[in-house]
Amino acid sequence: MTQRKLLNIIAFICLAAVAFALFSQHVLGMLPCAWCVLQRLIFIVIALVCILVNFSGSFIYQKIITFIAAGLSVSGVVAAWYQYSVASASFSCDMTFADVFMSRQTGLDAALPWLFGIYTTCMDAAVELFGVEYAMWALLLFAVIAIVLILSLFKRA
Repeated sequence: MTQRKLLNIIAFICLAAVAFALFSQHVLGMLPCAWCVLQRLIFIVIALVCILVNFSGSFIYQKIITFIAAGLSVSGVVAAWYQYSVASASFSCDMTFADVFMSRQTGLDAALPWLFGIYTTCMDAAVELFGVEYAMWALLLFAVIAIVLILSLFKRA
């Protein structure tokens, strides 16, 4: 599989994850917390970075894009782990990094409330799918993406 094809598949998977999160929110009524919407943003940024591979055929350019996407995936692992291990046990996400970044620094929660609106606390957002919390599903997806991208960095042209 070519690097370009791999990055396009990862972009699609990231956008599908956000689409599923939106389905869960708007159809199933599972309201997101600050850490949930931060992870949505990370998935979207990974997808956008991966799509950039389509604008150049340079091998070095593709590796740089892959490296950036891998770094973003690792940041997603950290965010999901923090949500699962710390934030979901806290009464409030108020004034955590995710809350400050999404609402006060970027204003994305007010600009795009249907996508980045923060509607509940982290404790209340600890919802399960097939017996596993959403944060752990996100962590697993971020980790798989990071591993695949890191391994592809060592693949020759």
